[in-house]
Amino acid sequence: MDNLHHYCAQTLAGDTLNLEACKGKVVLVANTASRCGLTPQYAGLEALYRQFGDKGFVVLGFPCNQFGAQEPGSAEEIGAFCQTHYDVSFPLFARVEVNGANAHPLYQWLKKASAGAAGPEDIEWNFAKFLVSRDGKLIRRYAPKTRPEDIAADVEAVLG
Repeated sequence: MDNLHHYCAQTLAGDTLNLEACKGKVVLVANTASRCGLTPQYAGLEALYRQFGDKGFVVLGFPCNQFGAQEPGSAEEIGAFCQTHYDVSFPLFARVEVNGANAHPLYQWLKKASAGAAGPEDIEWNFAKFLVSRDGKLIRRYAPKTRPEDIAADVEAVLG
């Protein structure tokens, strides 16, 4: 499968969301963590979502505990942390693995469709980001240290 819209993911609330619901939207997918030096990027992701959300843009956050065990909490704890500290309103999903044999199928696709600093088969760290077009095609991969505000021009360009 070579399209975001072919995948499903479990939300923090435990519901399954078919990402076909994102058809017609520009999407930024990010693997996140609450106890990472990059965690303040939640604020930037939320700012992008608020800036462009009414133009057909959405951020999808996928908590991951594979990098330094920096996302150890339950779904409830992750949601509460994101709400309390960063007022996150974009969709958050159940914790996933992004590397290895148990990588979520969405991340298997994202890795094959892109190349990062660690190579196409690895997510380097928390807050790797992927920009996806309205028709579900991967446009660009961003390194974890790329700040969300540095992606704003690309988001705006893809939105048209």
